[in-house]
Amino acid sequence: MGWTGDAQVYIRTATLNTDVEAFFTKWLVDLDDGQRADGQYPCVAPCVVAGDDGGPGWADAGVICPWTVYEVYGDRRVLERHFEAMQRFIEFCRKRSTPDLLPPEQFHCFGDWLSLKADTPKEVIYTAYFAHCAHLAGRAAAVLGKTYEAESYERLFQGIRDAFFRTYVSADGRIKGDTQACYVLALAFDLVQGEQAKLAAKYLVEDIEKRGWHLSTGFIGTKHLMLVLSKIGRTDVAYRLLHNDTFPSWGFSIKQGATSIWERWDGWTPDTGFQDPGMNSFAHYSFGAVYQWMVENVGGIRSAAPAYKEILLAPQQDPQLKSASVSYRSIRGQIATDWQEKNGQLLFKVTVPANTTAEVSLAAESASEITESGHPLDRAAGVQLLRQEGANVILSIGSGRYAFAIRRQH
Repeated sequence: MGWTGDAQVYIRTATLNTDVEAFFTKWLVDLDDGQRADGQYPCVAPCVVAGDDGGPGWADAGVICPWTVYEVYGDRRVLERHFEAMQRFIEFCRKRSTPDLLPPEQFHCFGDWLSLKADTPKEVIYTAYFAHCAHLAGRAAAVLGKTYEAESYERLFQGIRDAFFRTYVSADGRIKGDTQACYVLALAFDLVQGEQAKLAAKYLVEDIEKRGWHLSTGFIGTKHLMLVLSKIGRTDVAYRLLHNDTFPSWGFSIKQGATSIWERWDGWTPDTGFQDPGMNSFAHYSFGAVYQWMVENVGGIRSAAPAYKEILLAPQQDPQLKSASVSYRSIRGQIATDWQEKNGQLLFKVTVPANTTAEVSLAAESASEITESGHPLDRAAGVQLLRQEGANVILSIGSGRYAFAIRRQH
């Protein structure tokens, strides 16, 4: 079944696993075919079960998926083809919301599906996704040269963000519901800023800590959880979640013999055995969305422009990891990183495809600590020193293969 919520939480990771452009090009036609006359998208496309009201976090696939396909593969046609349907959906959301851009009294929503002992208010999810889709629709309009629509959607985004802040954020920075997913969505979609963002980040980490350094998020929250932890400068906490092998965690299922991602964190536990057999898949991709974080942070490979025309290479290291190797066959060719700690040095090998440029961030106090293929940086072919940024040296490189070595001071 083409569940729309599952599609939108996983699509970015799907692009990192295989070439899904043709698949999603076709599926997005199915999704538009299932769109109601009033603009709402269904739960499933093709719309054969579960009804035509996807609800927050599910229906939003109609905006998130076309934008992601454009971002990864750089083909504007996907936006041209689906922009009118995206507009109809945004207008549907606007019309069913109150004049203050808040949810109506009644609406369908699956919530943060399969979360654990953390009930994220559905109105928080509704408003967060409405804001996010308005923002993405504005970006899509800008790509298509539709200046008026781009400005209109950006104003809408700001209006929804103001409504979110007024309605759900208390004076001490707590967000209604006080769950990990509440803070993750607010931070992922830039719905809190300045001091409020710092407080949201603090409460998120505190909730993880009070659960014995465990997550509580379901499909919606898990997609952004690790990315947000790195965004707020707490990659250390993300690594802690990644290394966990106690319940609930990815490592827990692996410890039980899992060779594929489970639909539920508690698909099987020693205490309760198997979950409800009516819905308990042991091969389900949604919680596998963590692989995006792994590529972007363990491997350090991030796209900085549509279709990886510009790349950011910035691996985030962890004391428990001594080496990591990550590769991605992008639309422009192979992008690869390989790093390892060896003899007091960090060795970092990079492959950058043709017709692209990459910015490389290396943890070093000064450029003099770094060599490339044995040469000082000022004599390294294809390498340009851009700046020192705190404890990181920022370089620019063109296509090719590079072998950096960084001397450790300790």
